[in-house]
Amino acid sequence: MLKVLGRRTSANVMKPLWVFDELGLEYEQVDIGGPFGGNDQPEYLARNPMGLVPTLIEDDFVLWESNSITRYLCGKYGMGVLCPEDPRQRAEAEKWMDWKLTTVAPIMTPIFWGLVRTSPEQRDEQSITAAIEKSYGVWGILDQHLADRPFVAGERFTMGDIPLGPQIHRWMMLVEQRPPMPNLDAWYERLKARPAYEKNCMIPLQ
Repeated sequence: MLKVLGRRTSANVMKPLWVFDELGLEYEQVDIGGPFGGNDQPEYLARNPMGLVPTLIEDDFVLWESNSITRYLCGKYGMGVLCPEDPRQRAEAEKWMDWKLTTVAPIMTPIFWGLVRTSPEQRDEQSITAAIEKSYGVWGILDQHLADRPFVAGERFTMGDIPLGPQIHRWMMLVEQRPPMPNLDAWYERLKARPAYEKNCMIPLQ
């Protein structure tokens, strides 16, 4: 059976959990990291030397890095469904997966950590404000991209939407004053209509 090690409150763990439920796969999820600890223990580090979550275990195969896990699961169990068979459409999906890592994560990390995981008296308000202001332009890029397509890689929901899904939910919950982005709003509503997204990504922020 497929097993993922990592707590459900991690945006990176949400990715494989979302994939599992989209595809109707059987899996086991084990709480590791954060308040549960365990990710600094020798047994865990032997599987994942980074000490981060998630870690995927499939029989004797172990894989870490959440986007790599997402690609693997979609390619093996969801080819033609979540992983596009057409090489160009697949590249389009992977481009936005990488964009999440290089562009979205750097602005969402100070917002989320500053507002959710840092006590008010210890917050760096200047850094939070700067990240929020920068986020308008970053999410604006995706808003423009979605002007003529319902999902990031085209007409169908694919693995390209998955890394961005947890982040857009956090942004919508944490940043109340936002410039109009009707295409981004519509995409978010389409994600919210998916039961696997609601189950795994729309959980209390912590």
